Amino acid sequence: MKQVIARIALVVKDYNEAIDFYVNKLDFRLTEDTVLSPEKRWVVVTPPGATECSLLLAKAANEEQSKSIGNQTGGRVFLFLFTDDFDRDYQKYKERGIFFIRPAEVHDYGKVSVFEDLYGNKWDLIEPGYGK
Repeated sequence: MKQVIARIALVVKDYNEAIDFYVNKLDFRLTEDTVLSPEKRWVVVTPPGATECSLLLAKAANEEQSKSIGNQTGGRVFLFLFTDDFDRDYQKYKERGIFFIRPAEVHDYGKVSVFEDLYGNKWDLIEPGYGK
């Protein structure tokens, strides 16, 4: 048996501003953007090189969902973005205005730094096995 996580829903305020951030700041690909109704779209963005897991950008539909924008995990790191070149991506993201809340550190598992997306969700940027 094989199972994979195919999509992770990320609650957003606005489809277009979220697409702009993920595509133009983080270099994700816009994999799908299908209008489902006047208020709802199926918007999927995928990190470069990824083949299985993508983000479903889900626009908050009510006040309760809006409360989760930027804080889907209660302030903890929400998503972990692996890279094959930490220094390249760290520098590129900083030049594009991405806010890193912790400086880069090297650990046994790799080089890592925490950044925030456009709504304040925390992400780890990680190069696994850095320096080994």
